[in-house]
Amino acid sequence: MIFLKPEEYLPKIEAIFKIVENRIRNLLPNAEVEHIGSSAINGAISKGDLDILVRTSKDDFTGALSTIQSLGFSIKKETLRTDSLCMLETQEFDADVAIQLIEGGSEFEDFVKFRDHLNTTPELVKKYNLLKIKSMELTPEKYRQIKSEFIQSILKSK
Repeated sequence: MIFLKPEEYLPKIEAIFKIVENRIRNLLPNAEVEHIGSSAINGAISKGDLDILVRTSKDDFTGALSTIQSLGFSIKKETLRTDSLCMLETQEFDADVAIQLIEGGSEFEDFVKFRDHLNTTPELVKKYNLLKIKSMELTPEKYRQIKSEFIQSILKSK
């Protein structure tokens, strides 16, 4: 696994985010669209991918899912799927781009809480980066497990 410094991935990722954000806002004006994941954390190293959170009401969730699929996103296989969360991905860009569609007020607001907490706590960003560097030789599954444990420990400590 290779991790990139922000200056190596951020310009491209921010440009892609603006494109996708505009498309979603045009079709889902009541949805909230946020840049999440490592590329949304100041100073974080990243695989150079983009994670986007789309937050809707419970009533709009199913329609939003169909709308996002109409933009060329497909439901990501082998990921958690609930009535309040659906992960989608697209192959349109020269980077991995994923959407976490969530119901507002659900437990999945943690994506935003984690991002915001790290953006206000630079020491945690250093720990997060170190975790990633130490994980470079691990399988993607093991890396995701270690990363998930780190994220959960941060969220529990808040």
